[in-house]
Amino acid sequence: MRDIITLACNACKRRNYTTTKNKKTTTDRIEKKKYCRYCRSHTPHREVR
Repeated sequence: MRDIITLACNACKRRNYTTTKNKKTTTDRIEKKKYCRYCRSHTPHREVR
């Protein structure tokens, strides 16, 4: 039931991370603050489709 999703940096729009989420319980997009090696800082990363 868990699907693989990709997280992209909000600043540079690069896709840096993959993770899983349960689409039945979490229907909206996930946003986490993670390290972006291209920006060299912690930035918000949002789920992309």
